[in-house]
Amino acid sequence: MSATLVAWGNAWLGGHVGLDEAVDRVERAGGPQLVAAVDVSPGTEPRYGTAPAAGAAAQAAEVPLRAFLADLRPQGLGAFRLALPVPGDPLGLTGPREFNALAIDAGEAVIAELPGRCVGLVPARDVRGSSYVGTRWTAMPAATAVPDLPGLGEAERELRDAMRAATEALAAVHGPSPDRPALEAGEGLAPGYPPRAHRLAALCGLLTAVLGAADDRGLTAAQIATRRAVLRDLDRAVRRAWIAAHHAVRR
Repeated sequence: MSATLVAWGNAWLGGHVGLDEAVDRVERAGGPQLVAAVDVSPGTEPRYGTAPAAGAAAQAAEVPLRAFLADLRPQGLGAFRLALPVPGDPLGLTGPREFNALAIDAGEAVIAELPGRCVGLVPARDVRGSSYVGTRWTAMPAATAVPDLPGLGEAERELRDAMRAATEALAAVHGPSPDRPALEAGEGLAPGYPPRAHRLAALCGLLTAVLGAADDRGLTAAQIATRRAVLRDLDRAVRRAWIAAHHAVRR
């Protein structure tokens, strides 16, 4: 979900699509989009409610994503960054602790860059009743420090090396080949990104599906350890390449 918002949000900020088209694409991927937002105007009282305390998320005020983004634009919204953290590897995050914890729990987040500050957005599945399924974003302050992330060239090299190492290591690990659904490349990028970024994103989408389909059934303990080690390295390379592709429009 975060990757789709970053891709189409940056395409909107770059003038390649309008706000309506960008939000429509995000809603196509994740249903109706609502934001439970903290103050987005420095020096003013919270406009959309306050950051929810533990156990109080349901009480936070909500606005449609479209209105939230439209409000940020005249405040100097310049770009969106993608974070794909996991426990032990907060990739794309620089704080504060509260935002990092929520993003790591979700496994993803968006950082909206504004002059002198950032707003972090963390998505969660939003189910209401028997028919409403959408996405609810929790917004809170994020650190302005920029994480050390690779560019397209570095990310491609890292991904190739990880794929080669994984192929060599897994060649000796023989496990079952259960029936699995067809793998798909995922949502991809939005207009305005360079062709190289589109190619890298497509590869990341496919490899993400491969990682999700990995199966330890029928393997020995040693084989499981080998498989998990190489897949962990491949997962990190995929996440770094995925972020590099989504940030390429900003370079």
